[in-house]
Amino acid sequence: ERPPLPPPGASMATEQDDNGAETVTKAEEHYMQSYSHHMVHEELIRDTVRTETYRRSLEQNRHLVEGKIVLDIGCGTGVLSMFAARAGAAHVYAVDVADIADHAAAVVRENGLDGVITVIKGRMEEVELPVEAVDVIVSEWMGYCLLYEAMLDTVIYARDRYLREGGVMLPDKAALYLCAAEDAEYMREKIDFWDNVYGFKMSSLKEAALAEPLVDYVQSSAVFTGAVPVLTLDVLTCTAEDLSFTSEFTLTAQRNDFCHAFIAFFEVAFTQTHKPLYISTSPSNPQTHWKQTIFYLREPLTVCSGEEISGTISMHPNGRNRRDMDVDFTVRFEGRHMQVNNEQAFRIR
Repeated sequence: ERPPLPPPGASMATEQDDNGAETVTKAEEHYMQSYSHHMVHEELIRDTVRTETYRRSLEQNRHLVEGKIVLDIGCGTGVLSMFAARAGAAHVYAVDVADIADHAAAVVRENGLDGVITVIKGRMEEVELPVEAVDVIVSEWMGYCLLYEAMLDTVIYARDRYLREGGVMLPDKAALYLCAAEDAEYMREKIDFWDNVYGFKMSSLKEAALAEPLVDYVQSSAVFTGAVPVLTLDVLTCTAEDLSFTSEFTLTAQRNDFCHAFIAFFEVAFTQTHKPLYISTSPSNPQTHWKQTIFYLREPLTVCSGEEISGTISMHPNGRNRRDMDVDFTVRFEGRHMQVNNEQAFRIR
């Protein structure tokens, strides 16, 4: 259920102490500690959209798993590894850098699966598996806005290092989508709040609030455009370079409304299974722990039905902490009631 860790040479993953030895940065240490707590994994497991889809991808597809070598990247509690074992895997290597790996090993022993599952505590990039290749890689690598926390880099590394030709990736497809929504209430309560604090203006804090996207559930009724893909990934072939991107988008209003925010959500697909399986974090689908990522605009747009909001979205890892994501928008709008040509920068942290 998420993280091993950074690809070789990743920015700010390690630093040198006074003797020149590499040490983990505070950001990486915080990342590892956050995934060591049982409550994080309880939330992940209780997300039935997530966990049940992974279970079905393994247990209802025994032909992909039975007698095969499986690698579980970011194994967390080991639940996905145990699904694979229950589906008949010959052996499962479960890798996680966080201390939750110690609990995973205990859970595997408790369930009598230690002859089938080997839990390895360490960074995927530094681990040496006792096999040359694996048949299946399963990993729940997705973060908020799909790419937050930079775990897909690790999956790509492991794929190139260990996955045999013709092997299986679970999931094997991913896409990030964008739509637009009205949300005057939040803008008024959380953003415009800083315009008048007991009679004082606090513009710098308003800018700080705008720069940090909100991760929350969006009511489907607030969305007034269709959704368009801004990134599509084939996890069997994509590269680490593909994870930094710039994409153009055009959103068409389906009714008269006010655009307060862009909404990002993602979908992943398991298309190598007998019947394709999907996880969607769309506002119109059942809720997941990923929720949606909301980018509030500095200047709301007055939009009429049929009008188009165009622009570009750029995403790349933050230069100081590669687990964070920098997201930059350009917005172009030529409407009946207003014209806008703006740029706005965000950081998901």
